[in-house]
Amino acid sequence: MPDPNRVMADAEALLQRVSPEGRRLAQRQRQRRNRVLMKAFLRALGATVAIILAATAVGWVIPIGQIGFLVALVAILAAWVVVFAMSHEPEETVQTLASSDITMLPQKTEAWLQRQRAALPAPAQRLADGIGLKLEQLAPQVATLDPREPAAAEVRKLLSVELPELIDGYTRVPLNLRQDAGNGIAPDKQLVEALSVVDSELARMSADLASGDLNKLATQGRYLELKYKDDDGV
Repeated sequence: MPDPNRVMADAEALLQRVSPEGRRLAQRQRQRRNRVLMKAFLRALGATVAIILAATAVGWVIPIGQIGFLVALVAILAAWVVVFAMSHEPEETVQTLASSDITMLPQKTEAWLQRQRAALPAPAQRLADGIGLKLEQLAPQVATLDPREPAAAEVRKLLSVELPELIDGYTRVPLNLRQDAGNGIAPDKQLVEALSVVDSELARMSADLASGDLNKLATQGRYLELKYKDDDGV
């Protein structure tokens, strides 16, 4: 007989995949990949034209013959391989988030969070999608923020320290203990509650930045209090 909890989790996961937030984030990811591929294509095309022009110019002076043609062909193939290889975006890690420029931090945190999504329970996945949308809205606001402002430190702390530590701490908990509430609140529930705090905090930050009240943003920082009481928790 199927496990009712597993059936409900699968149903929730399916609902999440077709939720408006999930669809919007998936669309943005596709658009981002398409932009990267288009830029790589244009660069490779430019390199191809440059190699053909160079080979033609050399051919006017010295006949390149079949060998020269093969050399030009190999150069074109190599250029395409190198350009598309360099266009691959490296995956963000907790370490790269910590060292990221503040103007790129919301976008990089969103990309990192989406890669962690599969390891989260279904309710947390929905919250992660909502957080991703808030990071999208926050990005242009943070882009104009002076990195020396105390407000920038609050944004950096939440996006590059507290949120990654929350997800990283949860994923370190063994699967068989994530729904265990023997010592208090189950890690799954703790994760959902903590992500709800992050979601609310991002909404507050965005509102403060929109109103230009940087002092309020800097002085009303809220801190995640993660209390995994089992030995395998954070």
